[in-house]
Amino acid sequence: MTERRGPTIRRRRLGAELRRHRDAAGITIEAVAERLECSASKISRIETGHTTASPRDVRDMLLIYGVPCGDIDELVQIAREARQKGWWHPFSTVLAGAYVGLEQAASSIRTYEQQVVPGLLETEEYASAMIRAARPDFTAEQIQRRVRVRLNRQSLLTQDDPVDLWVVLDEAVLSRPVGGDAVMRGQLNRLVEVARLPNVTLQILPFSVGAHAGMDGPFTILSFPEAGDPDVVYAENATGGLFLEKSDELQKYDFIFDHIRAAATRPEESIAHIAELAEEPLWKWRPRGSMGT
Repeated sequence: MTERRGPTIRRRRLGAELRRHRDAAGITIEAVAERLECSASKISRIETGHTTASPRDVRDMLLIYGVPCGDIDELVQIAREARQKGWWHPFSTVLAGAYVGLEQAASSIRTYEQQVVPGLLETEEYASAMIRAARPDFTAEQIQRRVRVRLNRQSLLTQDDPVDLWVVLDEAVLSRPVGGDAVMRGQLNRLVEVARLPNVTLQILPFSVGAHAGMDGPFTILSFPEAGDPDVVYAENATGGLFLEKSDELQKYDFIFDHIRAAATRPEESIAHIAELAEEPLWKWRPRGSMGT
């Protein structure tokens, strides 16, 4: 396991191992639940990584499956580690903790965004303005807490073992002056700065492309260093987000992302275009309220 592997990915790996051992033993979820005197839904949530299993539950389940003691001890230790709190736990009321946990453990992230700059690339001012506009019901303290989390997450790009990030931004993201002129210019300059990191690839999907493979909405594909940890797709929406893990779903989003990045402007040209927009932004010559021609 890598140093970055946190409790979320440990819980996910543990669930996969428990499911593998149960399948190998030919035992149903209902039979396990009956033996442990709990609900079948609890066993299911443990196996999918949505619920943290206690070390005792893990040991009892593995004994039912006839797993050797050495393997039991190893998985019980993973269960203990999975119960530890990640750095984001104090902020669990303001973010999707499961997503941040997976992001923290990922070795590579591919994302397509249609409306806003992804959190890993946002400036403090842009993030604050965007959250304030998107959630007018939030207090100043709630906004500040969310901004703080986003800035903390950005250390993934510059730490000793940085994540590989590939971002495709729709041109609309660059055309909307979130926070006003000064804030958006600062954000564009930040994109140019981050895009020059060796582990970051940034492309722009121009309006001129027309219809494209990603028109159903934004998404993120997270990949992990261990072969036993399959990719996860996260599709965000106004009420939270959806995690997709089935092989056919992963293949679909791999296919979509490949088509989007093939249609997008090359990274070098994208960076140059963003730098130009920071000097001569679109919103300066496109009157407010104008729908164009």
